[in-house]
This record gives sequence, structure tokens and C-alpha cells, in this order.
Amino acid sequence: MNALERQWKAVQKQLKELGKQAKTARGQARKKMKRREWRTRVAVARALRKTEPQVRQAVDEAARVGRGLRAGVKAGAAAYRASGRKKA
Repeated sequence: MNALERQWKAVQKQLKELGKQAKTARGQARKKMKRREWRTRVAVARALRKTEPQVRQAVDEAARVGRGLRAGVKAGAAAYRASGRKKA
């Protein structure tokens, strides 16, 4: 029985040590995750701040081009109607 008790105590000691290591690893992982989450949030906010004006400008420009295109088509149709058709 003496040998089994020693083995049992050795296993308990190893389990206690592994528990300490696991607790330390969890703490470090939690710290890293928190830092990465914060960095990601900052990067996304920065990217949004930087790209939002460019997107707004592109939308405004597209609307302006669309208005010009519609005006051109309208003027072309009016000129075609005003020119009178030549009969062959």
C-alpha cells in the first residue's frame, strides 16, 4: 500500500501543479484576447473614419454623373424630335 499511496500523492501533486499552470494560461489568454479585441475595435473605427468621407464623395459624384447622363439623354431625344424626320 505504501507504493500506491506515494503514487497517489505524486499524481495529486502533478494535478495541483497543472491546475496552477492552467490558471496562469487562462489569465494570459484572457489578457491577450482583451488586447486584441481592443486593437481590432480601434482599427475598425479608424478605417471607418478614414473611408466614410471618400464613400460620401463617391456617392455624390455618382449622383452628379447620373443627373448629367439623364439630362443628356433628355436633350438628345428633344433634339431628335425637333429635327424632323426625313422621308426617303
